[in-house]
Amino acid sequence: MDSLTQMVLGGAVGYAVLGNKIGRKAAVYGAILGTLPDLDVFLPYGGEVEAFTYHRGFSHSLLVHLLISPLIVWLITRCHRNVAAFKKDWFWLVFLCLSTHAILDSFTVYGTQLLWPVTEYPFGFSNLFIIDPLYTLPLLLAFIVVLLPNIKPKNVSKINHFALAISTLYVCWSFAAKIYIDKKVEIALNDRQITVNHYLSTPAPLSTLLWRILVMADGQYYEGYVSVFDSASDVSLDAYNSSEHLLNGIQNEWGVQRLQWFTKRFYSVTQNEQNIVLSDLRMGVECRYVFNFIVGEQTSTGIVAGNFDKFSERPDLSQVGAIWDRIWNASIALTPDKENGICLTRKN
Repeated sequence: MDSLTQMVLGGAVGYAVLGNKIGRKAAVYGAILGTLPDLDVFLPYGGEVEAFTYHRGFSHSLLVHLLISPLIVWLITRCHRNVAAFKKDWFWLVFLCLSTHAILDSFTVYGTQLLWPVTEYPFGFSNLFIIDPLYTLPLLLAFIVVLLPNIKPKNVSKINHFALAISTLYVCWSFAAKIYIDKKVEIALNDRQITVNHYLSTPAPLSTLLWRILVMADGQYYEGYVSVFDSASDVSLDAYNSSEHLLNGIQNEWGVQRLQWFTKRFYSVTQNEQNIVLSDLRMGVECRYVFNFIVGEQTSTGIVAGNFDKFSERPDLSQVGAIWDRIWNASIALTPDKENGICLTRKN
């Protein structure tokens, strides 16, 4: 999730644990700890693929959080000896602020290594978009209230607990909506006899009322959008080709295998002039994917390994308003402009 959300979540958790004993200082420490795991983005991983696939690794591991929490508590109580009597509470504040950060990140599609080093599997439940105002706003308002003077601590505590309850209920709603969407898409796929190798549903930007669908099939993939108000007959999918054969000869490269693993097979392979590009289909939209890697190069003697540089093609933000319209109207298309011939599709 975005840094603001992680900060206010940490603040709310921190105040819930220790606010009744040390006041707003608990929220401030919680906010700091709530952003701490994402400092791994500043580590020198040595390459674009490494930075992409090792992010949300050890710093997001619940096992690491459990082991490092006593050390952080020791540092805090050394700096603030007047609160050293609350070591047990400080432990829960530190551990819960770190672990809720990681768990919330796992609700997005990116992938979070919650159990590193036991397993590097990148958990991604894909029930929340990376920015979701409906989740963040209650926590933000509670954080502001906590920092305001002249409000009775009892009232502050009630507001803070209420914000945590509302945000948690919203997460529960997102899981329910995802199950509901998946059932509808399953019916549509069966009706159209589409063979499914891998399936993914993830919220459209800023909402859990509209969901983006990805279906991986043999040699192609499908993309579509489904609203919670759609019926199964409203499900519309566009088919796109993926040139998997372009990886022949470089399929044993570590970078290629690492990307295939991290994307959970939700990737496409295309040729752009001389470059062979592997795109993570989970983040972005067709023609505008956030994570693309040059994995190969076409030469006179064949395809050789590329430099694995990353480049992004950010989605057109002017289309965000269409997302709201699509929630209520199944006839509105969110497919890309194909007039330039780059993104050729066929309806299914």
